Amino acid sequence: MADGSRPFPDERPHAVVIGSGFGGLAAAVRLGARGYRVTVLERLDQPGGRARTHREGGFTFDAGPTIVTAPHLFEELWTLAGRRMADDVTLVPVDPFYRIRFHDGSTFDCSADPQAMRAQVRALSPGDLDGYERFLDFARELCRVGFEELGAKPFSRFSDMLRVAPDLVRLKAYRSVHALVARFVRDDRLRRALSFHPLFVGGDPFHASSLYALIAWLERRWGVHYAMGGVGRLVEGLAGLVRAQGGAVRLCADVDRILVEDGRAVGVRLASGEPMPADIVVSNADSAFTYGTLLRDLPRRRWTDAKLKRARYSMSLFVWHFGTRRRYPEVPHHLILMGERYRALLDDVFRTKRLAEDFSLYLHRPTATDPSLAPEGSDAFYVLSPVPNLQGDADWASEAEPYRRRIEHFLEATVLPGLSDAVLVSRVTTPLTFRDDFLSPHGAAFGLEPVLTQSAWFRPHNASEEVKNLFLVGAGSHPGAGLPGVLCSAKILDEVAPHAASFAR
Repeated sequence: MADGSRPFPDERPHAVVIGSGFGGLAAAVRLGARGYRVTVLERLDQPGGRARTHREGGFTFDAGPTIVTAPHLFEELWTLAGRRMADDVTLVPVDPFYRIRFHDGSTFDCSADPQAMRAQVRALSPGDLDGYERFLDFARELCRVGFEELGAKPFSRFSDMLRVAPDLVRLKAYRSVHALVARFVRDDRLRRALSFHPLFVGGDPFHASSLYALIAWLERRWGVHYAMGGVGRLVEGLAGLVRAQGGAVRLCADVDRILVEDGRAVGVRLASGEPMPADIVVSNADSAFTYGTLLRDLPRRRWTDAKLKRARYSMSLFVWHFGTRRRYPEVPHHLILMGERYRALLDDVFRTKRLAEDFSLYLHRPTATDPSLAPEGSDAFYVLSPVPNLQGDADWASEAEPYRRRIEHFLEATVLPGLSDAVLVSRVTTPLTFRDDFLSPHGAAFGLEPVLTQSAWFRPHNASEEVKNLFLVGAGSHPGAGLPGVLCSAKILDEVAPHAASFAR
């Protein structure tokens, strides 16, 4: 038909997806490939959730994820939709993956090149070269078991946990990432370089299970990539796949509650009062918000209000996006600036929840790879600082600007000379943003903290334990945060969600 609508009513079973983050969009594509008519409901004015895009003054900024690992998980989605990912998105490898700059000014470049990595370790701590090699062997096995074998497997029954218990013991999952790394290398800087990865998924390296050390090998196995035009191009591409499958992505559609009848999810009600019936419901909202708010009137057996109150929540983030009138060609695409304190600073962020005067930073300069994201002669930046969630007492309404200025002064004194006079555009994201825009309890940027007692079977299941035909995807569900994790949470739906053909019409 001329307007692109279907000539006959769409009789396919209906799946409603709450939220259009990567987990929600990946779930929508997979459900569309399994015979569902899918409606994705996004409360904001653009898709992507935490992966939305900011545009200002000719600059394009990715709001959230910046590092693309395990790109085959994205390729799978395009294949399921009968398309080629390369027709919509261009991924390019980033080399080095990132540079780590320690507080003493020494640096460490991480890459996939074994010889280059050995040279980096040798320059930093020659006595640790053998230990580094043994750590990589261990990380390879962690990745094989923890990601390749179990990453996209549901943990719906406690027997699933018992089945893998021998592997968890063998891989010393009861240790923290830092404790594991410390068994192999002695140099403090190298320990930091090999143990910080849990911060990518909201975890404390001194408390996150050693399983998360698999990230160090996952990067080497599949590389670190960037989507030309910004990670938002992946969001646009996935939303396009949903529409091409006959689904819909509705923006400014705020869900008030999940509707339940006789123990089954039967749809949602929007904040406007509009009901939307569905055969199944998938929530890409924060898992604690899903249970505590979207199912607020439902008696819950496991994820009760008391349990959600006792749960441990991840850190939050302070993010400053800024564009400069000049370029900084000496700054790589990804730069991690380690502060002098490591464990003590992480204790401030995760345990005491005190906003410290010092910080460690992740500086993202995407224009190192893609100059189109800024006007000619300019650079686009994003600097991120892990900070306590809102269970701490920081008043971000008054703290945000002084904190931004401290970061600006630090960057100007270290890697971005003349920064204060070079800034053209500026915007900040605080824990209040995660609470108010993304409805994350306590402004936690990654949902529940990824400790062993909140992982696998202990994490909210992908097939809800509380309501039939309700499914959870995204950072707050199994297997957890990070792009590979949320894409795997959607892949698990292939095993736990019914095929559309099971709904008789």
